[in-house]
Formats: sequence, structure tokens, C-alpha cells
Amino acid sequence: MPLPEQLNCWATTAPGVEQLLGNELRGLGITPGADEPGGVKFNATTAQLADALLHLRTASRVVVRMATFRAQSFGELERRATGVPWDWVLVPGRAVHFRVSSKKSRLYHEDGIAERLERAVHAVLPGAELVRAPSAAEAREDDVTRVADVQRIVVRVMRDEFTLSADAAGALLHLRGWRQAVAKAPLRETLAATLLLASGWDRRSPLIDPFCGSGTIVIEAALMARGMAPGRGRRFAMEAWSAACAAAMAAARLRARNAEHASPAICCGADRDAGAIAASIANAERAGVSESVRFEAAALSHLAADDAPGWIVTNPPYGARIGERHDLRDLYAVLGRMLRERRPASHFAMLSADRMLEGQLGVPLEEVLRTTNGGLPVRVVRRAL
Repeated sequence: MPLPEQLNCWATTAPGVEQLLGNELRGLGITPGADEPGGVKFNATTAQLADALLHLRTASRVVVRMATFRAQSFGELERRATGVPWDWVLVPGRAVHFRVSSKKSRLYHEDGIAERLERAVHAVLPGAELVRAPSAAEAREDDVTRVADVQRIVVRVMRDEFTLSADAAGALLHLRGWRQAVAKAPLRETLAATLLLASGWDRRSPLIDPFCGSGTIVIEAALMARGMAPGRGRRFAMEAWSAACAAAMAAARLRARNAEHASPAICCGADRDAGAIAASIANAERAGVSESVRFEAAALSHLAADDAPGWIVTNPPYGARIGERHDLRDLYAVLGRMLRERRPASHFAMLSADRMLEGQLGVPLEEVLRTTNGGLPVRVVRRAL
């Protein structure tokens, strides 16, 4: 059975980022549903789904709803599961993993639910490989070169209502395919994109990250400035669903390549760690933006003076992740002095987890967005000019 013309989709994102994600969908010509905690609903054609997977910068997954039904016993679950259109996304030779969560339901044993759903799959594809251990499935899904090896089916059970969705992405979408070299406390690409979008950067003005680490913010900025799709260097689970889906993704890639352009923006990164700079340069080469970025090993105190209204967008260290917060007060004080004395006209935005450290800047700030980083509450704040 082929996929329907209109797919019921859900894009997941970090809390607080839903509005940015909705704006991204609108930019792709897709009308989002109302914002909901943790993601955005939308309807899409196969072509639009391919565009979403390729272009969304702040989403972590995109799933396609396959079925919704009620079941209060395992027998009822098995009967309902036989009506699920498994052949939308499952093909011979591809492993299947059910990721189950159940709350406030009579069927609460998640492994038992997965087992009954596996039986339904075997009725359609007798030779299907079933991956039960989450660690084994995630190890295969988080490799952008092997996303066609396993199909994740997300199963949500709430008050006896089952919702089954096929993961169209495979590897998490923050895995762009270019970051292999990492520095200390790496920032996820999706969070870097969130910071850039929330900062209000115009994608044309010069941008610098004085704590660049492995270059994530700078590389994401260069991709944005050149109109390069963040998923251009990886594959997606959707491509293995059918020849039509593979063709839709191929067409989306061609459209994306044709939309790439040169950019006047100069994106720069600095870090006092020479190893981090080496990692940044290697990552930029893999991302295809070497000509659009500059990296140098330099301490914050070497930030050059500039009266032009450029942008400083960064994720400075904070104690909860790298060291004791009190040891960082001097660093933030130096950053504030650099902003006041050397970059008085620069726009400034940063990711912050500590209001005390923010106060050391001595620069008026406004909160733009609240989200999380590795489970830690963080805020995007920017200079109030």
C-alpha cells in the first residue's frame, strides 16, 4: 500500500523552541499546526516531508503517524495492530525497533506491547529482523551512514489510546554528518541553530564566536548564510520506504543544491585551545563551508576592536558543565569589558545557564528564549542595544 497523499507529521524539538520550528516550516511552504510542548504538528506531501527532513535546523526528529486506536488487552492490541499499514515504511531486509512508552493505561508493560506489535509485523514480513534492545537500535540509528538499516516505530500509549508513528529521520537530526572532531562540552547543532535564529542575526553581517570549541555555531551560521540545507550531508530513514520516497528525497536534494549561494557574511571563530581550532577547521571542511569561515587560536582578550555593528553569538562555558561557576566570574567580566570597550556597537547573544555569571558582564541583557541543554535549563539572552 503506498503512502497517502497527505501525511500526518510531527516534528520534535527542545522545549521552548516550538515557535522557531513553526517558523521554519512556514519558510518551507508548510503550514504548521498549533504549537504544542515538545514539537509541532503538520500535514505534508512526500515531497514536503523530504524538504522538512533536509532543511529543518531546530528539529530533532520528524515522525509520520501510521495509526491511532484504543486497546485495553493484549488480544485487542494484536487485533488492532493487524490493521496498521506496516507496508508504508517496512521493507524486506530492514530491521524494526519499537520504542514504546505507556502511561495511565491498562497495558503498561512496554516490552509486552512491543512483543505483540512484533507479531503483527511478522504477519506482514515474516523475515523481518526485530531489534528489541534500545541501545542496539540507537547505535545503528545514530550512525548517519546506516539509517536505512533499522526503522524505528514510536509507540505512545496514553489512557489506553495507542499512537504509532514511523520515524522518518533515522539518525537524530542534529547529526548533520560533518561533525566528527569535537572539543570539550560540544554543543548540539540543533541548539546552535536555535541560538542563531533566536539571536536575530541577519545572515549577512559579520559574525564571531569567541568560544568556538569545535566550531558548531560558526559552521551552522555559514550554512545558514549560504542557504545550505543542514541535512545535505546525510541520509534519512524515509529514503528506504519506497522508490517513490527515494525519488522525492533525490528531488529535494537537487532543489537544495540549486538554492545554495555565496554569502557576504564572514563567520569567524576563536578559541584559546589549539586542538579545538584544529577540530573546527576539519569540521568546516566536511561541512563544505571552509571558504566561508575563519578560525584562529586566540584568547578572549585578543578580540579585535571594531566599531561596526557586527554580531557576537556564543556559548561561553558555565560551571554546571565544565567547572565551578565561581571560577568563571573573571572570564565573564573580561567578556563584558571586551563588549563595552572594543565592540560597543556589536549585537551580542549567548546561551546562559547562570544569572550570576550573566551579571558579571555588566551589559544590559534581554531574555529571548528558554530551553534546555542536556537536561540543564538554559536561556538565550541578547544585548539590549
